[in-house]
Amino acid sequence: MANSTYVVFDGDNDGWAYQYIRGWALNKRLGFDFSNSHDLDTMTSRAQNEDYVKRNLRARMQNSDQVLVLVGEKTKNLYRYVRWEIEMALDLGLPIIVVNLNKRRYVDHDNMPPILRGACALHIGYRYRAIKNALSTWASAYSGFTAKTKAEGPRVYSAQTYSDLGLGTSES
Repeated sequence: MANSTYVVFDGDNDGWAYQYIRGWALNKRLGFDFSNSHDLDTMTSRAQNEDYVKRNLRARMQNSDQVLVLVGEKTKNLYRYVRWEIEMALDLGLPIIVVNLNKRRYVDHDNMPPILRGACALHIGYRYRAIKNALSTWASAYSGFTAKTKAEGPRVYSAQTYSDLGLGTSES
């Protein structure tokens, strides 16, 4: 069974990326092992109440093993939920995978929420194989890090890792 993954994203602009990931998980032929923390329960019609939403999201995250942050063009400017969710993940010490929807394979300071600068998180490009690999390996790697190692900041996959995943050496 996959680690339970909490997904943070801009629901207004980047829902398409989240839906693709959910679709990969539903397609049994792909072998994309993804346990989505948002599938644990449903929110009621009271979901318009910010306190209610945050209380439910907090419960979901507390039952998660890792966090996937989908970063689009506007993600860095979102505070009401996105920043709050990232702060909570950092406070809980959860492993964070930052997925650049523009497929950049490095720390994308132009789009990344500022709260993640310097955080020990894995930054990858939005590619099926990279995401699949990160979901199955990053939590374990992160749990083996010392506080000193975590303080060294962001991580990225090497060009060799992308090549090993069959993704070549370019970003596209």
